[in-house]
Amino acid sequence: MPGNAAKQGRDHDVTKDKWILGWFDRLLGRERDAVALALYDGVIASARAPHWYEAGGVPDTLDGRFDMVAAILALVLLRLEGDASAGPASARLTERFVTDMDGQLRESGVGDIGVGKHIGKMMGMLGGRLGAYRDGLAAGDLETALVRNLYRGVTPAPAALAHTQAALFALRDALAATPAAALIDGRMP
Repeated sequence: MPGNAAKQGRDHDVTKDKWILGWFDRLLGRERDAVALALYDGVIASARAPHWYEAGGVPDTLDGRFDMVAAILALVLLRLEGDASAGPASARLTERFVTDMDGQLRESGVGDIGVGKHIGKMMGMLGGRLGAYRDGLAAGDLETALVRNLYRGVTPAPAALAHTQAALFALRDALAATPAAALIDGRMP
């Protein structure tokens, strides 16, 4: 019996420690970041798929990769908007995007003073893309939005544009068919 009491005491200490660590994680935002991390990782993996750059003609440059991430992120945010089951996933996903871009800018040598300005510009670009892609998806034609936002004003070869447009429509449809909980867990279609 004495060993049993000691085990119960250790179990209580472990439970208490988990509760305290969970509280610190919530306080420091780690829990929130973990929720968004899986979905954000899925967005990044989708944006890195070679077909965007090979068949789709998206420039395989820093700007081209940012533009592709922004396109995929916009589709995911559009999918989550208005879905009550998604909870605060959109806000957390956007926060994760900002955190990632902040780190990327710092790694590339942008100083503290310039990071905020660049992040503001990137958020403006993401907001513009959300509107452009929302309108293009509703109209059934993403060509104008893609040329302006993904190809930065340079019209790609017709086959590349057709590939990218078809792939983004297919992604939109696959996202619509995926439950929000699965997306939040990082299970991108």
